[in-house]
Parts: sequence; C-alpha cells; structure tokens
Amino acid sequence: MLSNTIPDNEFQEQEELFERLALVIDKGQEPLRIDKFLMARIEGATRNKIQQSIENDQVLVNEKPVKSNYKIKAGDKVVVYDTYDPETSDIEPQDIPLDIIYEDDDLFVINKPVGMVVHPGSGNPDRTLLNAAAFHLKKQYPDLDDSVLPRYGLVHRIDKNTSGLMVMAKTQKAMSDLAKQFFDHSVHRRYVAVVWGNFEEESGTIIAHVGRHQRFRKLFTAYPDGEFGKDAITHYKVLEKFNYVTLVECRLETGRTHQIRVHMQYIGHPLFNDDFYGGDRIVKGTVYTKYKQFVDNCFNICPRQALHARELGFVHPTTKEKMLFSSELPEDMSTLVEKWRKYSQFRNAED
Repeated sequence: MLSNTIPDNEFQEQEELFERLALVIDKGQEPLRIDKFLMARIEGATRNKIQQSIENDQVLVNEKPVKSNYKIKAGDKVVVYDTYDPETSDIEPQDIPLDIIYEDDDLFVINKPVGMVVHPGSGNPDRTLLNAAAFHLKKQYPDLDDSVLPRYGLVHRIDKNTSGLMVMAKTQKAMSDLAKQFFDHSVHRRYVAVVWGNFEEESGTIIAHVGRHQRFRKLFTAYPDGEFGKDAITHYKVLEKFNYVTLVECRLETGRTHQIRVHMQYIGHPLFNDDFYGGDRIVKGTVYTKYKQFVDNCFNICPRQALHARELGFVHPTTKEKMLFSSELPEDMSTLVEKWRKYSQFRNAED
C-alpha cells in the first residue's frame, strides 16, 4: 500500500515499475467521479477493479489518495499505480484456441484475432495470447517450466484491437535470432488500414519519432523534430479511394508502439474508428443526416481501429530460408471496405 506522500526517489522507482496512468486533467474537464473517469481512460478496466485500486491507495490525485466519489477537476494530477508486474509474474497455461497458420520445432506463426490481448497486464491478468501459447506449448513439451513459458517466445506485439500475423519462438536460439531481425528492421511487415480522407499522392513515407505523449501517458504522439521518442519510418501506398476514406497499405521500416496509428494521425489521416487518435468521429465528409447514419453504421460494423497485419516475412532462424506469410482481411474490415466501396460508387454515379 502506498503512503499518503511519496518521496521523490521512491516516486521514480514506483513510476518505472508500476505506473499505469499519469496525466493532468484538461482545463475543459467538467467535474466527474474519479472511478467513472478512469474506467473511460484505462483499456480493459472495470469499475470493480478501479474501486479496489482506489481503496488500496493506488490512485493518487495531487499525490494523495482519494475516495471513489472524488470528483476530478481541471488541473488535478492523477497517477494510477498497479501492483501487478507482468514481467515477473508466471503465465498460467489456458486452453484458448489459436489460429496457427505455420509451426515447426523453432517457431509458430499466429493469426491473432481482434480483441485478444498479447500479454497479461492491468485489466487483463489472463486469457491473453501468452496464456494460450503457454497451453499450446505445454501440450507439446510437458516438462517445460511454467515460470519461463512462453515469455521468451514473444519477440513483437500488435495491439489488442489490431488483427493479423505474429511470430513466436519456441527455443531460446530462435528467440535470439528473431529478436535480432526485428532489432535490425529486416523483418517484412505490411499492414492494411482504412483511414480518413483522400490522398493527393499515391504513395509516400512518413518520418517522425514516436514516443509517449508528454501529458497523456496512455497515448503516443509524433515528434517530427526528434526531440522525444524513437525514430520511426512508415511507408504507405494507396490501394483504393472511397471519397471520404482510403484503403492503404503500410510497410513498417521500424516497429514502434502505435506507429501506424500515430503516423497516420500526424499526416491528417487517422485510422477509421481509432478511438485513441481521433478516428472514432466523422473527420471527412458532409453534414447530412444520411451520411452521418451511414458512418455510424460503419462504426458498428468495425467497432475498432481498422488495421490488419496482413503480411509477415523473416529469415528462418535455423534453415535460413526466407519465409513469407499472408492473412486475409477479417470479416469486420472486409465488410467495412465493401460498404464504403458501394457508397463511393453510388456517390460517383450521382455526380
């Protein structure tokens, strides 16, 4: 349990190990109960878990614990801590189906569905991809130690609400080799996204550092001058235009957290229905009621950021063979694309 005040040296240690969220409330924020506010800001959080954290003095406002009924106001500094440390916690094997499209003695490639969290964390202590992978590997290798299975196999991640391809290692040798390929940016990764707006150019490259937002620590942002964050490069190509949204392919040269989502927002084309980066509202289009209804229907069809990891390529760590895998668009995105395609054709016919 945290004390009412935290010395500077302890604050830094706690922040590094257990901080879940830190922000300063905007000037325009109306008074709102702290538990309701945090439910809306922390992905996967429930009211019960938020209230437990408050009761355990793990939610501080202006460096002091508060009650659940405390109403936040402009200027409040809110910090949420979490005693759960996924890097030191055992992974419990859980029988969760996996869509494995390739597997051998060294690795396996997974087609991750929308909604599956990659690794345990606050709000998602289990039922993750790692729990499913642990169960899968435990069936093959019953003598493997649960305390190290299968954390060593995770060499990259994709967001909870992004679908598509991931590779996991089954041996330490494969883990080291694949990790080096990701570090060297030699892995082939292509994503497909539906983004807001039309592009003047058919292709282009976005170069801007990506790092955590200075005030809203849950978000990432682009730093074009490179003063914060890490270097990030995204190459994009227009696949199809639908008047108000565009289907694009993005090739990652680097792999920063939320890179495509941040870069597309940076150039004025946030991903469709990306509630983190402004895509969950009408960014381009008309003011007519029928159009708004159409967009709302599209939001319902694809209730997440429209992003899919379609291609993944790497050199096999043992055979040194070049391997390339592809994945079709999931149903929600393919239905969304077809709906915009028909709408665009209808509008073009009217014009």
